[in-house]
Amino acid sequence: MAAAAARSFGPEREAEPAKEARVVGSELVDTYTVYIIQVTDGGHEWTVKHRYSDFHDLHEKLVAERKIDKSLLPPKKIIGKNSRSLVEKREKDLEVYLQTLLATFPDVAPGVLAHFLHFHFYEINGITAALAEELFEKGEQLLGAGEVFAMRPLQLYAVTEQLQQGKPTCASGDAKTDLGHILDFTCRLKYLKVSGTEGPFGTSNIQEQLLPFDLSIFKSLHQVEISHCDAKRIRGLVASKPTLATMSVRFSATSMKEVLVPEASEFDEWEPAGAALEGTVTAIIPMWQALTALDLSHNSISEIDESVKLIPKIEFLDLSHNGVLVVDNLQHLYNLVHLDLSYNKLSFLEGVHTKLGNIKTLNLAGNLLGSLSGLHKLYSLVNLDLSDNRIEQMEEIRSIGSLPCLEHVALLNNPLSIIPDYRTKVLAQFGERASEVCLDNTVTTEKELDTVEVLKAIQKAKEVRSKLSNPEKKVSEDSRLSAAPCVRPSSSPPTVAPTSASLPQPILSNQGILGDE
Repeated sequence: MAAAAARSFGPEREAEPAKEARVVGSELVDTYTVYIIQVTDGGHEWTVKHRYSDFHDLHEKLVAERKIDKSLLPPKKIIGKNSRSLVEKREKDLEVYLQTLLATFPDVAPGVLAHFLHFHFYEINGITAALAEELFEKGEQLLGAGEVFAMRPLQLYAVTEQLQQGKPTCASGDAKTDLGHILDFTCRLKYLKVSGTEGPFGTSNIQEQLLPFDLSIFKSLHQVEISHCDAKRIRGLVASKPTLATMSVRFSATSMKEVLVPEASEFDEWEPAGAALEGTVTAIIPMWQALTALDLSHNSISEIDESVKLIPKIEFLDLSHNGVLVVDNLQHLYNLVHLDLSYNKLSFLEGVHTKLGNIKTLNLAGNLLGSLSGLHKLYSLVNLDLSDNRIEQMEEIRSIGSLPCLEHVALLNNPLSIIPDYRTKVLAQFGERASEVCLDNTVTTEKELDTVEVLKAIQKAKEVRSKLSNPEKKVSEDSRLSAAPCVRPSSSPPTVAPTSASLPQPILSNQGILGDE
């Protein structure tokens, strides 16, 4: 089914196969029989259940509206209506009835028949007709309210297919079902949510998450949420680059490129618009000019690739619950202040300060971290979550203990969190700032601060005792210093320490945040 859907998503289209409706069985519910109908439309199949009285109501309406033969429906039986022989005969007769109706209306089924067979849920024409009628009646109200409008991938697939078929926008003759109502609405919509399903949709075999669809009909989107779709099958999202400020794509992607630069698959080398061009470049890709918040959590992303060059205005980036191994390429995001990399596969953080110079909130929970040495220069960091990692040694906390802005730290579910007096020992690493730090979402108490002062005093005493216990080292150092001549002989030129451009230069305190980018 998914392959059939993918094949139909393009300029070359096969002729539409005739729809079929077969009565494949029945079941007794209370005192009446329900007939099970299997409807087939190309590669799509779904099941509908109706009792005989539903068929009778449908027939009455078709006789009145479409003047079909009144004797077409098998007659009603009162006595023995649930007997097995009657039910089996009726199954065959009702199937002939439905097949005759579909053959009578091969292009567009009458509304009552389409609704009876659940075309408004599963069939392209029925889906778009139902959506168009809804927007004809409520579209202006929905746009005026400024709320998020939810659509299914199947609806978007149906609209895409309708547009590609090149048929009249109102094939049924009912102005309320004109495709133009959908296009007018989507052109002005600002907030869109597209949610697929895991597994088959409804009673059908349709795998919504594998359906292709085109989002270029949306011209004014400010926010879009997409979940349980296939990012590789989504087209036209880049048409929203000038306006889109917030984007969420979850349970849908295997790489960042699939979302941010789907054109990359067509070009060997590409560069973002405005970048200095080096070497052979086969394409210039426009930036996401307005995008400030991007949620790509709960996907199967393994790397932070170079597509981030296209989102320079990003302030909030959520890549949690993926398979990211290395923090890379984020030096291109100068405005990034909130980064969520929780529940990935990070095992080291060396040099991370060169890529996260301005970060204020960093979530690294649920990774494989045993060392925090790479965090010691994140001078603007305020909130840090390191819970559910592999941190064992209290010495690791020293890497973050000197960060001047850090206020909230989470370390629960690390091996060190079971150490006796864990909280006070961690807080002691922050020195004079211990009272300003909230550990594991718990405000530091006065009692804990008193204990911290005791620990600091003990540590200081240990340091003094260590110096006193090594007097020989101190004497030798003093002797070496006193033996050094204060005045050099005039015959000896002064010795000047060699200078080298490769030596590290001192960093001013106000450069610590940006200077290592």
